[in-house]
Amino acid sequence: MNYKRIDLHMHSLFSDGELLPSELARRALVLGHEAIAITDHVDYSNINTIPEISAAIDDINNNWDITVVLGAEITHAPVESIPDLAYKARELGAKIIVVHGETLNEPVVEGTNYAAVNCKEIDILGHPGLITHEEAELAKKNDVALEISARKGHCLGNGHVANIAREVGNDLLIDTDTHSPDNLITFERAFEIGLGAGMTEEEVLKATVENPRKILKKHGINL
Repeated sequence: MNYKRIDLHMHSLFSDGELLPSELARRALVLGHEAIAITDHVDYSNINTIPEISAAIDDINNNWDITVVLGAEITHAPVESIPDLAYKARELGAKIIVVHGETLNEPVVEGTNYAAVNCKEIDILGHPGLITHEEAELAKKNDVALEISARKGHCLGNGHVANIAREVGNDLLIDTDTHSPDNLITFERAFEIGLGAGMTEEEVLKATVENPRKILKKHGINL
């Protein structure tokens, strides 16, 4: 396939990832990525650190043939705090805002999915587990994309998410939630993960090519 990979959910060592932004970008570039978003975990304890990697991102974008985007992932926060955290993240320069959804693999606070899809500042609901039809409808209304996850454990709900998204008409993304070098995947592998979730080839192409570009364009980033 002659498509380049776009992954809008990755972590550096500025949260719980293993790599500096530059090494993360370099490894992604070698694997055929056109763009990545570095979405390190945040809550009120560290949200003010979001701009700390801006200089590194600017350096990468000025010198390498890959687009790196500053983002944030609101993680395990009280549901009442999600809107304010999203606004603060945006003010601090985050272009892509992810919420750590109700994965089947972790004790995420019940109601996190609902709070995320009810907030128009959120771009992506990551690994939303057993998302409800009502939550999916809100996600569509508020232009929040749902994630098909390549990450072990988080991927357990992929089939359910794909089915709900098909019924409701949600935008899907196929992201890795990368934390370590071995989490990065090629476009071809992302395509296989989409098919494994029960998506059609047309749906997978939309999730890997059209939808991530749509989100980036919304924030003034044209590839």
